[in-house]
Amino acid sequence: MKKEVKDTIIVTLGEQLKQYPHFYLIDVTGLNAEETSNLRRKCFKNEIKMVVVKNTLLHKAFEASEIDFEPLYGTLKGNTAVMFTNVANVPAKLLKEYAKVGVPSLKGAYAEEGIFVGADKLEELSAIKSKSELIADVVALLQSPIKNVVSGLNAGGKVHGLLDAIAERNK
Repeated sequence: MKKEVKDTIIVTLGEQLKQYPHFYLIDVTGLNAEETSNLRRKCFKNEIKMVVVKNTLLHKAFEASEIDFEPLYGTLKGNTAVMFTNVANVPAKLLKEYAKVGVPSLKGAYAEEGIFVGADKLEELSAIKSKSELIADVVALLQSPIKNVVSGLNAGGKVHGLLDAIAERNK
């Protein structure tokens, strides 16, 4: 491969590292052509961009990045594919489907500004909530007390009647 081509690939990988806030490094060794094609289709449906890369070129893209990816350097061995995504937990959920088979396996990930190394982090990564899930949780928590107050006010006639009955009994 010519140096110009390598430089272009490094720049492209660097741009993708900036464009996508999260990425997963996976080992695709053991997948045949059909299984790889099926994985790519699933990635496409889940808005994940999967790219098979040369480890040395990805390493150079990591070094050129503003973010320190040094903990991931050790994972750059064997066949490596990168799954770029905008939602942190989507690739983890996809990889959990393959956990029983063991291929592809998680090497490492950069999600929610944290670095995760090793296949044992898959469960932790799949439990990360997306921004929309967090917003929905906060809205639900905020609505709960309001709903209780509103239902209490709507049942005001019943409460008022009970208070009158208690007041009459105490006289």
